Amino acid sequence: MKKLLAACVCAGLSFSFAGCSPETILEQFTSTGDTSVRELTSSSDTTTEIETKDRIYMDELSGTLQDFSGSQLILNTDSASYVFNVSNATLECKGGMITGDEISIIYEGQLSGTDTGSVHVLKVVDEFHKKNKLKKRTAHGQVISLTSNTITIKSKKGKTATYPITGTKQYYQNGIKAGDWVYLTFKGKFPDTSNDSSASLNASHLKVLSISDLKDLEIPDPTPTPDPKLTQTPEQIENKEKQLLATVQGVNLNILRILPAGSDTSFNLDMSAIPAYFKGGIAPGSHVNVTYIGDLETTSLEEIRIIAVTGEDPDTINDKHISFTVTGTIIGSTANTITVQTDDGAIDTFRTENAQDLTAGGMEYGDYVCVTFHPSKSKSSNIYTAIKVQDA
Repeated sequence: MKKLLAACVCAGLSFSFAGCSPETILEQFTSTGDTSVRELTSSSDTTTEIETKDRIYMDELSGTLQDFSGSQLILNTDSASYVFNVSNATLECKGGMITGDEISIIYEGQLSGTDTGSVHVLKVVDEFHKKNKLKKRTAHGQVISLTSNTITIKSKKGKTATYPITGTKQYYQNGIKAGDWVYLTFKGKFPDTSNDSSASLNASHLKVLSISDLKDLEIPDPTPTPDPKLTQTPEQIENKEKQLLATVQGVNLNILRILPAGSDTSFNLDMSAIPAYFKGGIAPGSHVNVTYIGDLETTSLEEIRIIAVTGEDPDTINDKHISFTVTGTIIGSTANTITVQTDDGAIDTFRTENAQDLTAGGMEYGDYVCVTFHPSKSKSSNIYTAIKVQDA
């Protein structure tokens, strides 16, 4: 009797697995296609009907980033060049979208040669098996122009390049003005211009890490504050250093436009011959301390002697109190970023998944916006962390 019972159980199990081979189980687990199950009930029995949709193929293509517009990118492989629409993808590259970096495109669908029109890009990520990691490089040239988000320099060979410098650490020990020689530390590679006779280089998607008139950037310790208990001579009192807190309005080469705290009148501060240090860049809305000697007039800086200007340290500021801003037009977007062409010509990309959206149009293409960002959260990436986005 026991043998008969065991035989019945085995027979039942064999019927329950009938038509379900190892191959079909693997298909259901590996396919990203949707499988829906529908039950039809009648008075006599219950029938289960399985409707299987077409399988969606996923694949990955690795290569080198050639260009990025905000909504599409050009990827170079050893054998071909591809243009991908990434407007619905998430950008997950820790280093950002830097020219020359090795990245991977994860997509749904099947490529037909270099035609990418039939695929849907899901993610852009750092290439796991990188052959060549981006190294820090140095450029040396004469300053032609300087704004909040760009610097243009000319090399000894006569090549000019406009670099994006949003949020970039800058220190000018001897001041800054047109014609000064500076060193730029950056990551990335210039696009191939072997067939181009132009005297300018495309640096729009490099990541500039620092700028200085010193080759080896070392920030000196601040001047110690005299002990107020010590007796000071009249000369020492007259030459006592004081500080003025102000908000940056903008910069044009050596002229820094500032608005002193508690004032409604902005001033032009000449940085051509004074030490200037901006740890988080020279962004409008950020704050600076102006060190000076003399009696400050409320209508002019002419009666005082400016000693130095120092920007605030973004490493010590939380998101609620950050005030570094960029203003420009949205020229592209992905599932988690917007790309803005700034008023001074830079192309900056901002991560927006945790940003406060205060725009009326919901960050649409063509919107003119002001982005508050945190420089310390993108020290090595050219994708900045947005805190809030609002209509400008």
